[in-house]
Amino acid sequence: MMKMILSGSLFFCLSFFNAQDIPNVSVNTLSGDRVNFSKIDSSNPVVVAFWATWCLPCMEELTSINDKYEDWQKESKFTLFAAATDDARTVSKVKTIVKSKGWPYTVLLDSNQTLKRALNINSIPHTIIIHKGKVVYSHVGYSAGDEDELIKKIKEYNTSN
Repeated sequence: MMKMILSGSLFFCLSFFNAQDIPNVSVNTLSGDRVNFSKIDSSNPVVVAFWATWCLPCMEELTSINDKYEDWQKESKFTLFAAATDDARTVSKVKTIVKSKGWPYTVLLDSNQTLKRALNINSIPHTIIIHKGKVVYSHVGYSAGDEDELIKKIKEYNTSN
């Protein structure tokens, strides 16, 4: 009998798929601006990290990325959106958490989960990379060190290097 060790496979599942077109969906930023995903400039990688205030692995992922974000910005040209999927009951906590964590990312409010559904994302944390109008990378869950794989992928798709 073959013995398999699955270390939190639900949280650390890495999936690759055929590149998916970006949907024509608009969401508000935390500051009130509107972002239409079909019109974002993705000539360099665009990272979208789906998260919620009640999701501990999500918070760990975004905090780990924040610890390296400044260095990453020096190494590669990319944009990062943190898409909060909190519903009406918890969305009021988003601004407080973002401010307390000092996250420099553009935070999106996807309270109706319109963007999440349009991209067929079923669970969080879920991080994608969009490049040249297509979703080219998708990662479900978070485990310490996953951010290192993310920067490798960002560099792969970076056209300014």
